[in-house]
Formats: sequence, C-alpha cells, structure tokens
Amino acid sequence: MPTSLCVYPGSFDPVTLGHIDLIERAAKLFPNLVVAVLNNPDKQGTFTTERRLAMLAKACAHLSNVKIDSFGGLLVDYMRKAGAGIVLRGLRAVTDFENEFQMAQVNRQIAPEIETLFLMTSPDYAYISSSAVRQIASFGGDVSTLVPACILEDVYQAYR
Repeated sequence: MPTSLCVYPGSFDPVTLGHIDLIERAAKLFPNLVVAVLNNPDKQGTFTTERRLAMLAKACAHLSNVKIDSFGGLLVDYMRKAGAGIVLRGLRAVTDFENEFQMAQVNRQIAPEIETLFLMTSPDYAYISSSAVRQIASFGGDVSTLVPACILEDVYQAYR
C-alpha cells in the first residue's frame, strides 16, 4: 500500500483554525493530503456535507497538494479505494487520545496495512473545537479567532 497519500478525516462542522493548523503541517510532511469529510447520515450536522466541502476548499485554497473530498461508510474502505496508507488524526488532549487510540486499534484490526499517525495540535489551538464554535456562534458570539477568516461569514449566516 502506498504511504505517500495521507487522509485527514473528520466532520469539520465547521472547519476551525485547529484543523487548518494540522492540515498545513501535514501538507509539509506528505506530498499528497486528502481532507475527507465524513458524510454520516445518522448524524445531523449544522452544515451540510456540501457546505463543509466548500468551506474547506476555501480555507485550504493556498495548499496545492491538498485535495478536499467526502466519504460515507468505513474509513478503511475509503482509504483502500483512494490508495491511501496513512490516516492523520489530531490530538488536543489526553481525552482525545483515548478515543482516537481505540479507533486506530479497530482500524488496524480491519486493515493492518493502514497506519494511523497522531499529530498534536499546536498549543495556540488546543482549546478550539467545532462544537465550541457552534455553541458560541449560536449565541451570537465572536468566533473570528476560532475559524479561518474566509469562512467566518458562512458560520455567522448559519445562525442568523
């Protein structure tokens, strides 16, 4: 399995500066990076999958080796179809590690040829989560220091 293609999966509902930090750093480590939005029909997000793809495309437009995509079903099935060998997962705190470690172990059981790489979020962004952005924006708060400037209006429009 080729390992030059890395996939960073997530809900990105919405994409935050923490996500962008990981994407930019991973884009320096891998010649090709796919940021893949999980389309989970059992979970109703604030933004549609299409809207999240569009916001990610805007936020990552400066990165020529980053492709934006979406998938449904098992991540390992998407990885195999894409020919990717590495899953990137971001960690903010120990609680993230517990959940991500369990998921990585399950994926390894299903697809031992796929490796999971954990990358620590920069301390400047360790407190940011999409759920915090949604909560603050839903009460009319300022999220300009939490999300890329190019999607700020998208986030505010969702709560008007």
